[in-house]
Amino acid sequence: MYKTLRTTLYLAITLISQITYAQKKSTVVVWQPSHQTDTGVDFNEAQTCNTIAEAAMKKSAMKKEYKVWSLNEPDLHHANQGSNTLLAHTADVVDGKISGYAFELNKSNALNPDVFISFHNNGGTKQHAIWGFIHEGDKYEKDNRELAARLTTAIASVTDLTNKGVFGDSWPNRNDYRCKETGKRAFYSLDENVNKAKYRVLLEVGDMGQSRDFLLNKDNLVKMGEAVKEALLIWLKEKGL
Repeated sequence: MYKTLRTTLYLAITLISQITYAQKKSTVVVWQPSHQTDTGVDFNEAQTCNTIAEAAMKKSAMKKEYKVWSLNEPDLHHANQGSNTLLAHTADVVDGKISGYAFELNKSNALNPDVFISFHNNGGTKQHAIWGFIHEGDKYEKDNRELAARLTTAIASVTDLTNKGVFGDSWPNRNDYRCKETGKRAFYSLDENVNKAKYRVLLEVGDMGQSRDFLLNKDNLVKMGEAVKEALLIWLKEKGL
């Protein structure tokens, strides 16, 4: 009897210790939904992407999980609009004001995140699809490519979106923001010189024209957010995070 009691007590203490240790080393995840309200016709990209992010955060909520979003924040330029690939909308200071993107990245960096995941909707592709983007040229590129592939696959598995795969952030070739290390065109939010998270992924979910009805269905958005979270948790476990 006493042996059984001691064994039970030992197991309980071990479990508590493991939980405490896990909490001390918990991974920090930051979600960045698009703040763009000026894309598409009668369409609010900020709203659709925020719904995906919120669903991801609610699914198996983590201890250290945050959202950075500039929507309606005062004293910023391009707080509710702007391209992630243009200097004028990201890195530039206008009349003493930083951009919405800079605000979001400052907030994120202050949290010292391990993982940063951004949601956007594509436009003009005429493709009902999901695309993953990662930054090119930094030491975590391979890991980011793997994570992005997991997340695009997860979304495609619960929807009828075509998985277009993972691309480097210079691929769109429509921007003037460049990474100072590689000189390549880049996404401001994914640049390791701006974003201090090790793992950085941007997902372009659907097309604002081709996927409009799909993206206006909240059930679809929630389903995608939950699928992303489930895939992320599996990846984190495999990475020992």
